[in-house]
Amino acid sequence: MIIEGNVSVKAAVMGGKRKVARILVDEAKNDKDTSWILHRAEEKDISIEKVKREAIDSMAEGRTHGGLIAETEGRIFDHEEDCMKGNDTFAVILEGVEDPFNLGYIMRSLYAAGCTGILLRNRNWASSESTILKSSAGAFDRMNVVMSDDLAESMVSFAEKGVKTYAAMRKDAVTLYEADFSGPVLLAIGGEMRGLSSAVRKNVSQNIYIPYANDFHNALNAAGASAVLGFEVYRQRNMKG
Repeated sequence: MIIEGNVSVKAAVMGGKRKVARILVDEAKNDKDTSWILHRAEEKDISIEKVKREAIDSMAEGRTHGGLIAETEGRIFDHEEDCMKGNDTFAVILEGVEDPFNLGYIMRSLYAAGCTGILLRNRNWASSESTILKSSAGAFDRMNVVMSDDLAESMVSFAEKGVKTYAAMRKDAVTLYEADFSGPVLLAIGGEMRGLSSAVRKNVSQNIYIPYANDFHNALNAAGASAVLGFEVYRQRNMKG
């Protein structure tokens, strides 16, 4: 597959989540960020080819590559235990998010908030990987991503290891500010269309919700909710005093 642009290529080279076969760079491209990426690629014995811009244009899907692309294999996905970081564990079950742009936006926010891993229902994302990588600003190849055959079973597995489990649901819920995110945490967040499955919901210890400033009843989308929830986890864990 083709990975496009400095941010995506840098993540592919440095993330260690996929094999990079070769990098093609516009022979006229000469900036510090690109030079840094190419030096790191050389250190990893990745083939680099300097070509005319037209050659890159012919291989890339769009015109936002900035003169740098990479040919790579598919992403190597992670395991549940990779998400476990002791008291710093902050994993997220993400269910019902099918759009690769939204998935990338969610990964971008959660990675910035310190998420130690995202669990997705097992499916083939191969045709969307470049889009996810780009929309996540490289987070897709920098964080742990687990393909789970059974998300409810994964939730039980985390709970058995002493991880507190929460779901973004309003029924019988407390606000996210009342929840305790100080220890190992697993959040379950559903997409706008289908939300969380009943199998996942019944294995949650506590539901949480985001309070609004008015009676606006339309929920935040999954990307917005993920950012709010993720940074509340970060805030609680980094409070002074």
